[in-house]
Amino acid sequence: MSSHNVVVYAGPTISRHEVLSVVPHARVRPPVARGDLLAETWRPGDTAVIIDGYYRERLSVGHKEILWLLDEGVRVVGAASMGALRAAELSPYGMSGAGTVFDMYALGEVDGDDEVAVVHGPADRGYPAGTAALVNIRYGCREGARTGRIPAAAGERIVRAAKALPFMRRTWRELDAAVDSGDRPFLATLERLIGTGEWDVKRLDAMAALRAVGERPGERSGERPGERSADWAAGTVLTGITHYEALKWRSRREYAPGRWMTDLDVVNAGRLFGDDYPRLHEEALTGLLTDFAAAEGLGLEAYARARLGVAEPAALPPVLASWLTETELAVLPAADRLRLVMVRVWPSWQSEDWRPVVLERVRESDDWREWSEIVARADEAAERTRGRLAVPPPEICAKIFLRHWHREGTPAKVELARRGFTGMQELGHTVRRFFALDVQNARAAERRARP
Repeated sequence: MSSHNVVVYAGPTISRHEVLSVVPHARVRPPVARGDLLAETWRPGDTAVIIDGYYRERLSVGHKEILWLLDEGVRVVGAASMGALRAAELSPYGMSGAGTVFDMYALGEVDGDDEVAVVHGPADRGYPAGTAALVNIRYGCREGARTGRIPAAAGERIVRAAKALPFMRRTWRELDAAVDSGDRPFLATLERLIGTGEWDVKRLDAMAALRAVGERPGERSGERPGERSADWAAGTVLTGITHYEALKWRSRREYAPGRWMTDLDVVNAGRLFGDDYPRLHEEALTGLLTDFAAAEGLGLEAYARARLGVAEPAALPPVLASWLTETELAVLPAADRLRLVMVRVWPSWQSEDWRPVVLERVRESDDWREWSEIVARADEAAERTRGRLAVPPPEICAKIFLRHWHREGTPAKVELARRGFTGMQELGHTVRRFFALDVQNARAAERRARP
């Protein structure tokens, strides 16, 4: 048995039992999320195998976490799902990719997170998949054409129908309803052979990656653990940092002795306190959607219908209508309802980061100075109350702050989405810097209200 540790992050692509059948000494962990790699104890020569990872329910594993592992001399292998995506992004910096899905990302054949995303059940049930992965559908249709079991034209139609559905709705039942009646027998073949594992490319890739790790658990051929190319030493590793991190660092400035602010902090101040921010956010994201639609030769309404999987003239299904208020549902035309849904559920349908576009608009607006001053006042309030005011955990901060945005008939998730927050956890983390200022403002309002 190797003296080096092998840690595998997996589920639902491959089960714990299957991992241990190939690498018996592996430590099997749940799908990886932000912070999980840093929470593990690593030594030079260890191997981290990333198969599955979160990107909606929890923050996805960060590029910098993986780069940190590589710099510590840990071999990082990615395959099949989130691992394949991260490996394609970070292979120039030492992360190893394995399998067909990795090749598809690396060659640009696919580029969306939704290609590998599936809805799955809880850990105690073995993460049972409730939807079909688009890469499995692509691979199966390709294999079907190669072996004569699915005509190439039928496979192309099936892939298009699957791509038009949000990943959360890519069940075999919904796919059956989405494809032409003549293609349903071929869809049934696809479902059967993915189900048997023959065309389950994610599982095939995961098993291949584990076999490679099991056969060669120590050093890579011709490379010492932690060894890097000359480009790494020259500093080009910086291009491996996420666009968000790069934007944050590029705009970081010392606005007062010992106090720092980034342009994204200013945007966050606007998201929290700016009455006009929701309008700015909606306009900026609508502009991005319009550009995406034009790139595909579509109008915005047709593009939104294709992305959301809503056929004309069908009404919005309840899961999508829940992102609109009753008033919006009653008075807005269909095109505007579709556009607003796309804007409010942005992370589910688009991998494009909206923050640079919003930031550009904020810099040009009259609000820039006011929102910058809010950041400074927040830092002053935090400094003044240090040791006397405890900042609650993010989930409590979010619940307290949400009272500012309460409007009758508007669900909390809609108010969050109008300001670009994906949920209470993100809101809570953002509020923490501004918590002391919010308390200060509330106390001042109480004093003014006294007779």
